[in-house]
Amino acid sequence: MDKLNLRRRILRDRSELDERTLRASSAAVRETLLDQPWVQMAGLVACYWSIGAEPSTHGLILAMWKHGATVILPVQRPDGELDWAVYDGPDSLAPGPYGVMEPVDVRRGVDAIRTAALVLVPALAVDRVTGVRLGRGGGFYDRALTRVGPNVPTVALLHEGELIEGVPAEPHDQHVRFAALPSGIVRLVQM
Repeated sequence: MDKLNLRRRILRDRSELDERTLRASSAAVRETLLDQPWVQMAGLVACYWSIGAEPSTHGLILAMWKHGATVILPVQRPDGELDWAVYDGPDSLAPGPYGVMEPVDVRRGVDAIRTAALVLVPALAVDRVTGVRLGRGGGFYDRALTRVGPNVPTVALLHEGELIEGVPAEPHDQHVRFAALPSGIVRLVQM
């Protein structure tokens, strides 16, 4: 299946998830991640503010922040790059140009992700063999992931059924090292 049709299928499947299922899936992903020692010990975490039927990151971000992690969230730039700014609680966010909540803190630059000890990224699907992630098609995260060090855990948050075989890949597509699902963490690429 090509990327466009796979995206459409997953977005359709996500749109059919009821609110109870979304909450339960998000809570399970959050608790699975928070149980990992390498998540608990990460001092600087790059994450994202989830939207729509994505596994929710709102409670996860708040929990990591309350436990002392510095959480940076993306700020979309018009040039297709992601800038980064620090999350400083729920009142530190405002709608960005695409309607996604973004931190109002000082921008840290596109290279701020280089210093993260943990990187959590959105995905519609991840290939269970190669770790290639399927995003929404803008390439923002593919560009950002090229800046992440080789030993930094990169984790895509997924619903059950979104870790699949056969995600189409192009040369610019980046892989992730782990997938976080309600059923647990799956290691995809050796670090």
